[in-house]
Formats: sequence, structure tokens, C-alpha cells
Amino acid sequence: MGRFSDALREPGLGVIGEVKRRSPSEGDLRPRADPVEFTVAFERAGAAAVSILVDERFGGSLADLKSARNVSPDACLLAKGFFTEELQLLQMKLAGADAALLLLRDLDDGRAAALLGYATELGLDMLVEAHDAAELQRAVRLRAQVIGINARDLSTFEIDRRAQLELIARAPHDRVIVAESGINSRAQGAAAELAGADALLVGSALMRAPDPAAKLRELLARPLVKVCGLTREEDVAVAAEAGADLAGFILAEESPRRAEGVLDVPDTMLSVAVFVQDVAETSADLVQLYGRENGHRSRDGVLLRGDRRVATVIDLPWQEDDPQHLERARATVGRVMLAGGLAADNVRAAIEAVRPWAVDASSRLEVAPGVKDPELVHAYVEAAQCP
Repeated sequence: MGRFSDALREPGLGVIGEVKRRSPSEGDLRPRADPVEFTVAFERAGAAAVSILVDERFGGSLADLKSARNVSPDACLLAKGFFTEELQLLQMKLAGADAALLLLRDLDDGRAAALLGYATELGLDMLVEAHDAAELQRAVRLRAQVIGINARDLSTFEIDRRAQLELIARAPHDRVIVAESGINSRAQGAAAELAGADALLVGSALMRAPDPAAKLRELLARPLVKVCGLTREEDVAVAAEAGADLAGFILAEESPRRAEGVLDVPDTMLSVAVFVQDVAETSADLVQLYGRENGHRSRDGVLLRGDRRVATVIDLPWQEDDPQHLERARATVGRVMLAGGLAADNVRAAIEAVRPWAVDASSRLEVAPGVKDPELVHAYVEAAQCP
């Protein structure tokens, strides 16, 4: 394995920041983007690697890759273009690339295998890109170690994130999986993470942002912020406006915050259906499940994507305190969603004590059960996201 694949295997979700002046599907994005400036900025913002477009259709060139390497000798660089010949891979390696893109849609298995073999000789990692189930099977059969799942159909330029997530979930866990295209928000990145992606490749969203490096930091930032106990469309809108990542809808019959169902949320958020013991089919992206103890929900729960556990929910006992609440959360292995009694006045201290993957608040953001106070919601989200 090379520097590129090793960088993407680091714990947590990685981001490959892409320098892209234009796109055939979107036109000009940032025509004057300087690869030197953005390589340095993305590296400082925490990018696992930087993708440099070397194809003129994207406003890129080999000179961009060379200049990025010259200014940043330690950066992990991906050369992105339409490569079909060994000579092109040699050019990328000599220009300073640690990895190069291989588009399976442009290659048969024999040509792809030859390029992968030559890349190994060069010490060049390959990001082997698939768009559909057949291409994913080909990538696995070719023993690609880094597989990109592109949500964009390069023939029509249409994006299907749901299909992308299902392919990510089906990909072998012993490979490095990169989610490509269509990721504009932290929640969308988290959806790919929970499906099994090790990293995101983000170009257009960064290039369109007023401050691309700040946008990259935003995509990487944790914890995610959940507003739970939503029962009204106007409160979903308030949570979205405040910048929450997750919208929770409690569907347990005994809850005073029981919603009639899962309401629509913007595509910048994920919806979470909350159940106690019995789970029903919903349109929610995730399920938060508690057991039942003494006629109420259990103290802790789990977060599920389909039937797969993706996080542990560390909560308080029903209407009781727990002096060991934060200590229990801190000792929990894996992703932790911290819940129970959180609001603007204590969420920052809880985050600093636990470093959770997500925080979850409900009752202390209300004027009545299931009715949110916009000021309390905004204050909580702002406090949770404050660096």
C-alpha cells in the first residue's frame, strides 16, 4: 500500500479536497483557482489528500500537479484525469503524484489490469472508480485496493446519492472506499461514512464555497448535531436553518413528544426515527433504538443504518440523573451519540469531556413537549458547533 491508501485508512472520515476550475456538468466553478494555494490550504484544513485535475476539460494541466508538488513536498496528491495508457501513469508519477484515477467506464478488464499492474511497479496507488453494481464487481475482481463510488453518472451527469450509498454498503470492508460527487453538507458526508466510506472526494462544493478551506473543515468537523423530538414542519425548518445535521422524530407511543410520522427534511440533513423496543418501517435515514425498562425507554440505545449498528447512544435514565453519564460515554468504544439533558449551557463542556461523534438534544429546547423554541434551538446548535 502507498501513501495515498495509507492516508485514507487513518481513523475517522477523511476528505480528499479537489482543485477543480471547471466541470463539464457545471461549467466554470473557480476559473482562477491556484493549485499551489489550495493544496496548502486544504492540507492545513485537515485534508487526507489533495486531488489535482490534470485534464484541460476541467481547466487543469500537468503543470498544476507539478506546481502543487513543488510547493508541498509532503502533501498526498491524486492526479485526476482520463488515463488509458501506461505512459500517462509514468507522467503522473514523474510529476509528483502519489495516486491516479482509473475510470472503469473507459477501460475493459484487460486494459485496467495492465494499468493496475504497471502502477504497482511505479509505486503509484490507483483510485479505481465505479458508478454502478457491475463496475463495483469489476473493481473487486481486479483486486483494486482503493475504490471510488461515484454518485454522478458521467453519461448523463445525474447524481443518485441513494444508489451510491447502497453500493458503498455492499463494497468489501477490506478495501478503502471513497464516496465521490454530490456531497455538499456534513450530514451527506456522514451518510457515506455510516454506509462504510473511509473518505469523501469533494470538489465542486469546495470550489463554490466563499472559503474552500473552511468548507473542508466543516465537512470534517464533529460532533454532528441532532435536534430530536420534532413534531412540526416549522420546527424542522428551524433546526435546518440553525445548521443541525440530524432531525429526530420520536415514534414511541409512550413519549410525550411522539410524532405522527417522519417529516420531510432538507437534503442537507439526515432523518432519524426513534423507537422503543418495536421498530416499524419508515422513510428515515437512520433508526435510534432503545429497549424498554420499567415501562419506559432504556437508559442507552443504538443508532442503526438498516440492520447494522453504526453508533452507541449514551443517554440518561428516564427522568433521572446519572453522575457517571459523561464518564460512561467517554469509556464507550466506537462512535458515540451523547444524549440526555443537553442544551446551549452545557453542550460545549460535554463535548470537550467526551469528544462524541454526535450530540442529541430535545426536551431542553422546548416551550412544550414537541414544540421547539427557535432561540433555544439556535443557541444549542451554535454552542455545539463552536470550535
